[in-house]
Amino acid sequence: MDVVGHLGRLWDGLLVTLQLTILSFAGALIFGVVLAVMRISPILPVRVLAGTYVELVRNIPLLVLLVIFVFGVPEIGIMYSLFLTVVTAMALYGAAFVSETVRTGVAAVTVNEAEAARALGMTTVQTIWHIILPRALRAMIQPLGSVFISIALGSSLAAAVGVSELTGQTDMINLEYADSGSTLVISSALYVGITLSGGLFFGWLERRLAVHR
Repeated sequence: MDVVGHLGRLWDGLLVTLQLTILSFAGALIFGVVLAVMRISPILPVRVLAGTYVELVRNIPLLVLLVIFVFGVPEIGIMYSLFLTVVTAMALYGAAFVSETVRTGVAAVTVNEAEAARALGMTTVQTIWHIILPRALRAMIQPLGSVFISIALGSSLAAAVGVSELTGQTDMINLEYADSGSTLVISSALYVGITLSGGLFFGWLERRLAVHR
């Protein structure tokens, strides 16, 4: 098989994988921070709701969640594009792990900092938003990088529900030409490139925003 002749299809798949990864991680980061705030809320029902969500989603395989969203949600009348459906499912899944990462980072914020904020007259919401979360997020850059890498690798499951990302394009090429070796090597190398680039970026970001005590 002439692999060079199919590099364009692999490139298209790579672009879809990058879009899935970046958009899903952005959604997971936003919703995950909200969940983390809910889990440290002084309001018990809010804590219970967020905790239940996190524990439930973390124990559901991503592929199962994708199947539920792609094939189950339309049955109740909620329909939008396949790409956005997959992004939504991956973001909601990743948010559970981001929440745990941020909640762990909150524990790194000293009690003195929170007490100082209260002494200045800050409300609980102001203390969380202006003092606790910025410190927690800066302290958890590398763990968040691990979540990013997990989402990037998990995006390969989108091929199972019909999204032509990198794995999907690789599978289609292999089915057409019955030669899996070359394209799998290239596809694997591209995934390694994504994860290594993500790790390097978050490592740089951690050094840039490091909290010095």
